[in-house]
Amino acid sequence: MTWKSLTIATLAVLASLATCANTQDNGPYKVVKIQMTGGDGGFDYIYADSVNRNLYVARSGQAGHIPVYNLDTLAQVGDIPNTSAHGAAVDTATGHGFATSKPLTMFDAKTFAVIKKIDVQGNPDGYLNDAYNHRFYVLSHQAPNVTVIDDKDGAILGTIDLGGMPEQAAADGHGKIYIDIEDKSAIAVVDANTMTMVGKYDVSSKGGGCAGLALDAKNGILFASCREKNNMIILSASDGHIITDLPTGVGSDGMVFNPATMEAFSSQGDGTITVVKENSPTDFAVEETVPTPARAKTITLDAKTGSLYLATSEYGPTPAAPAQGQIMAPMGGGTPMGAAAAGAPPQGGPGGQAAPRRPNAPTIPNSFQILVVGK
Repeated sequence: MTWKSLTIATLAVLASLATCANTQDNGPYKVVKIQMTGGDGGFDYIYADSVNRNLYVARSGQAGHIPVYNLDTLAQVGDIPNTSAHGAAVDTATGHGFATSKPLTMFDAKTFAVIKKIDVQGNPDGYLNDAYNHRFYVLSHQAPNVTVIDDKDGAILGTIDLGGMPEQAAADGHGKIYIDIEDKSAIAVVDANTMTMVGKYDVSSKGGGCAGLALDAKNGILFASCREKNNMIILSASDGHIITDLPTGVGSDGMVFNPATMEAFSSQGDGTITVVKENSPTDFAVEETVPTPARAKTITLDAKTGSLYLATSEYGPTPAAPAQGQIMAPMGGGTPMGAAAAGAPPQGGPGGQAAPRRPNAPTIPNSFQILVVGK
């Protein structure tokens, strides 16, 4: 696909989104910009550093790197090379950033120069940077579930066992951290001072497979977007009692909460953002469903402007599933597919053999794009 055809495709998508917004939704949010950036490699999390006005989009695979864009213009302003990671975040107080590569990458948030690599166990995936005590939390589906890093010098302070697979985390700014455990239909409560899990909230009565988590810290409200029933489970952060649940789109993989507007946003792979309005700590409603290009499933918030940022690519046809026991290499590089190839205990197949997993659809070269959603 040429850049000319990509431009035409982008204009077509924008026109389609505008039509959807006019005919289906009366809400204020819409895709206001699609920036084609191109480049090879997979992608996962996207992170807005609102203070320094930078946007980090980790690209994974053999040519993995982390391009950095200006939040206001989306012009590329830097790059962290040779870093295949799921995502990155910054502690503005220390001026240090960390990327969930393996080994972990510590970098300078001003110059983007790599400071050092940090050997960690597990498979770094999700993350949280907590300004409360300037620590970076590395989330892994394999033990140790959480590795705690000192933002000041990159020292490993300890690990936390959650007994399951963490996806997204949120901090209240006062020493409590909440982490959704995808395979346990639960939200873990972690004490940031002792680095221990001090509680676990069961949400299985309303759903499971929770992949997105956000927090209204002022009112102590947790929002968990879950895939099992395609819903958002809303619960008390203080005792875990479920307040309500509301429908979302299909395939959520990220959430943010904007305290300025009292809105929670869940991004879904089916090409939607579900906007939930907190009218009060006991009153919640789906305010809007925002159409986006498909597979824009992770999301970040610019706290200064209220704009939302997502990333996606165009995709080709999905290949056929491999035969039993066959290991497929993922599109765009990275670890071979299948539990055995990833080093995890085999599951699902006869005699302990890993069940075949349908490979991902290949990305169309140079079709990577950043989306800006706003009013």
